Amino acid sequence: METKRFYEQTGVAMTCRNFEEYVRMFDLEPEKLRGKRVLDTGAGASAFTAEASRREIKASAADPLYAMEPSEIEGLGLEEIDRFIAKLTERRHMYNWDFYGGPELLKELRKRSFADFAADYANPASRGERYTAASLPELPYSEGEFDLVLCSHFLFLYGEQFSPEFHLQAMRELLRVCKPGGEVRIYPLLTFGGELYPQLPELLAELAGEGVTAVYRPTRLAFIPGSRDYLTLHQVADRPLSGS
Repeated sequence: METKRFYEQTGVAMTCRNFEEYVRMFDLEPEKLRGKRVLDTGAGASAFTAEASRREIKASAADPLYAMEPSEIEGLGLEEIDRFIAKLTERRHMYNWDFYGGPELLKELRKRSFADFAADYANPASRGERYTAASLPELPYSEGEFDLVLCSHFLFLYGEQFSPEFHLQAMRELLRVCKPGGEVRIYPLLTFGGELYPQLPELLAELAGEGVTAVYRPTRLAFIPGSRDYLTLHQVADRPLSGS
């Protein structure tokens, strides 16, 4: 029997999640990240970088969206939230609402998160320091620049649009900009069809041959049906930053 898709998406959506969602998705301990360099790739209009910076975390965000002016992003963001909530409402029975409470409450959370991002992005000083227009599989950062590299709701989820080779090159790039002893974390590991990305075991085997260790760890925000784990990657066996 064919698995029913939990979400319909054409192109890559503009995400606008908040700091607490990242903490739960990636099982982060914010106090342990203070003073650390953290990169959010495919960050979209998420407020993680803005809030992390207020918590004395040296956060940066990369997304092709940042080639746009603040005024251009504002209209797109509000439209995307409306589309997103409408799609979720159609399939609300498929999701775990323990954290969000329901579509309308989630909509308000998204609006607040987007407003937080928009205010930070509109500040010329913050924008120049934290936000870089870039996309995988090539990032304009130095090798080993970050202690922790995050990728939320991009890799694997859009497996129908991007090839296995793209995913392999993207993971290599995330590892390249991560410090030895640091960690890459990716969530979710499912496609929009609700299945584990089919080529993931093969890709991880390829990376293992390059000295990369991959570990599945439980997420604390299993909103998507079946999305119980996030993936960690690190090139040097070392104690992870958190979530061990």
